[in-house]
Amino acid sequence: MADSKEKSVDNPEKVADGMSALKIKQIEDEVASSYLLVDIGANLTNSKYSRDLDSVVERAKDAGVKKIMVTGASVQCSKEALRLTRLYPGMLYSSAGIHPHDAKTWTDDCYDVIKELASNPECVAIGECGLDFNRNFSPQDVQMEVFEKQVQLACEVGKPLFLHERDAHDDMVRILGKFKDRMPPAVLHCFTGTTAQALKYLEMGLYIGLTGFLWKDKSDDGVRSILEKGLIPLDRLLIETDAPFMYPNVRGSKIPANIKQALSDRSLSFLNRYCTFQRNEPCSLPVIVEMIAAYMKRPVEEVAMATTINAIKLFGFS
Repeated sequence: MADSKEKSVDNPEKVADGMSALKIKQIEDEVASSYLLVDIGANLTNSKYSRDLDSVVERAKDAGVKKIMVTGASVQCSKEALRLTRLYPGMLYSSAGIHPHDAKTWTDDCYDVIKELASNPECVAIGECGLDFNRNFSPQDVQMEVFEKQVQLACEVGKPLFLHERDAHDDMVRILGKFKDRMPPAVLHCFTGTTAQALKYLEMGLYIGLTGFLWKDKSDDGVRSILEKGLIPLDRLLIETDAPFMYPNVRGSKIPANIKQALSDRSLSFLNRYCTFQRNEPCSLPVIVEMIAAYMKRPVEEVAMATTINAIKLFGFS
């Protein structure tokens, strides 16, 4: 990692939302010497990790990832995610929900089952839930009905929403708008939309979660452009791997030379040794935060610290 100096976010009092100055200073000191990162979305219940999850978690720790939220995408997946938090206490946390792809599996008892899972302190969010009109693995009307029920549940239990949206921006905004006066904080996970969409979500108070998708985005109005223009405030930014998906192919020709040059040897060593297109891992998170910082033209330590504080604030991590 390159030499670093202590950095502060633009308005630490606002970002920390009451977090003590001493706590912020402790985080700054740790970030100054090594990354202190939170992966807000990793699918560690995926069968690709069934044989070596211990090693995957250890590599994440070695890379500077201190907390991981294991994504719940179905009732069974949410139960398994919660089980993993008991195996790695203090490191793994979970969410509970039904992904739009699986909305067609919703039954009358799902609401109560997810509510029960969410009553556990290790379960820190409702989701992954939302709308995916790109693949439509579940009918759109079913997706909207199931999504609305999960937003209602998040309002009832008072836990943040972990949101998924593909090609469904208008309906996402419309449904969330029904709950605007009582909706808990929310993050739009793995954002891949346009400038206008990002600005609308930010206007609604949402956080924006970014992944290794950056490597393949070349649109004039996509995530890269949004970062280059500085449109996402640091106090609304979160980072994630979405492992085993969203492998950041930093060797790709779509990534400008100056961005590649900003990637540290240490971060690349984790990526190149342990991550592939077939199986990304949380240890790739340092490369992702370095790419984001390079596009934003901000010190990576500053971006790392801000996203960590945001995750602590949003999900209540210790």
